[in-house]
Amino acid sequence: MFMKRNYVIHTAEEIARIRQAAQLTARVRDQVRELVRPGMSTCELDRIAGTLIAATGGTSAFLGYNGFPGNICISVNDEVVHGIGRPDRILAETDIVGLDIGITYDGGVGDTAVTFALGREVPEDVKRLLENTEKALMAGIGRAKAGNHVCDISAAVEKAAKAARLGIVREYVGHGCGTKLHEPPEVPNFFCGQRGPELRPGMVLAIEPMLNLGSYKVFTETDRWTVRTADKSWSAHFEHMVLITENEPEILTWPKTT
Repeated sequence: MFMKRNYVIHTAEEIARIRQAAQLTARVRDQVRELVRPGMSTCELDRIAGTLIAATGGTSAFLGYNGFPGNICISVNDEVVHGIGRPDRILAETDIVGLDIGITYDGGVGDTAVTFALGREVPEDVKRLLENTEKALMAGIGRAKAGNHVCDISAAVEKAAKAARLGIVREYVGHGCGTKLHEPPEVPNFFCGQRGPELRPGMVLAIEPMLNLGSYKVFTETDRWTVRTADKSWSAHFEHMVLITENEPEILTWPKTT
């Protein structure tokens, strides 16, 4: 690992470990998503995720991190990020659910998130939120190329979000992720007036738009973790880890079929 003040370049050996951790995390993300049902509590869902994470041979990258009490983050409807599984929070068919999952495995860390609707009949504004938050993520990934700068990713996410008329959360941003859950640099979802570091092969970034149907403003609940929209509008969160290469970006948390 070569670490400058504002970015990290990982070695080939580290990248192999990060790639493996990221793939395990993607697998658990998809397994948990398949198991979510209306009528479940978010606490039950957290326990299921904990069992699936343990089955990989890894550990939750979130449990105990700065005191976080859950195996994964489960954010529902107007909850933006960092939702804690609760026995009294029962999922309904009308809900949307955000799963944010991190796994530490053999010296590498995976981090990924997805938001989806539980019911088959999804209101048009919720469809707009979900589809365009994922599109914003892919737009950002498309700019994650060597020679570009962090701001190019940020600007691409912002452009897609504004085109869809969605509020862009500003207090929480993407980040480097590799041998630690959070590494430099920060990756905002909007252009903040600075270029940020140049993207170089060996950098690993967790790009994660958090977009709202209403205002960008958010607040943290009294549990000190759960972040909600200030205006109670619904929110979506999508995240992939991306390796900067000499050519196209490699999405490490994209499920591999071979």
